[in-house]
Amino acid sequence: MSEAATPRPRRERPGPLEYLRRWPLRIMVGGTLFFLYLPLITLMVFSFNDSRRNIVWEGFTLKYYEKAFSNASLIEAFTNSLTIAFATTILSVILGALAAVMLWRFRFPGKTAAEGGMALPIVVPEICMGVAMLVFFARVMPWPQGLPWPANLGAIIIAHTSFAFPFVATVVRARLASFNRELEEAAKDLGASEWRTFWDVLVPHMQPGLIAGALLAFTLSLDDFVITFFTAGPDTVTFPVKVYSMLRFSISPEVNAASTILIVVTVALTAIGLHLQNRNAQKTKA
Repeated sequence: MSEAATPRPRRERPGPLEYLRRWPLRIMVGGTLFFLYLPLITLMVFSFNDSRRNIVWEGFTLKYYEKAFSNASLIEAFTNSLTIAFATTILSVILGALAAVMLWRFRFPGKTAAEGGMALPIVVPEICMGVAMLVFFARVMPWPQGLPWPANLGAIIIAHTSFAFPFVATVVRARLASFNRELEEAAKDLGASEWRTFWDVLVPHMQPGLIAGALLAFTLSLDDFVITFFTAGPDTVTFPVKVYSMLRFSISPEVNAASTILIVVTVALTAIGLHLQNRNAQKTKA
């Protein structure tokens, strides 16, 4: 006969004193979320305001979203931002994963210096990175303008990849710290080649880190303004730069509508990525 399944112990309900102890923590968390998300909620609400003045609510309208979607220059800027973000994400995931595996697996002279250099784009202020990229593309590697789209976005893609892939490498390397090297040795003992072992054993373990790193790289590239402002050519405009140029004249509900679109796209893509990450984690546990 099979042994009966052991019943799970029931969780005891917290008493009144336990609830009282949790209230300060809940208030702190609620206050933090309120402080973080109230400006975003206010921006999204006033994007539906039927008034040119943001401080006065005069009614609900969708006309500013219609203006935003019919604005050809705004749509072009948004398309440029998505193209740059997708290209940056692909390059950053490839370079970041390879760099993480190199720093995790191998020992070589100058490894400490390589790790420090990998962290520089993370800690260096963006304004310094922007100036450095401007000097690099202007003096060392002039990027020709007037190339067919999307080749004219190459300078921005290179600049975004240079500061995004260290984030991917950091996340993937943290994931590799929990890898059991015996699985890799077992695969090699069973006749798997080095490439087969990497693709069938190591990559599935890195997958949650790759997804998290890709989301981080995509969000950083899509929302970046400072580095893009320094590296963009006269004929290349991204969405954050376009919104900034609109803000120079006035803060109108059309700017709020464009910002709301960017927020919704970022949150939606992040939610999809987290859903895929959680589903992969559940498959791994099963």
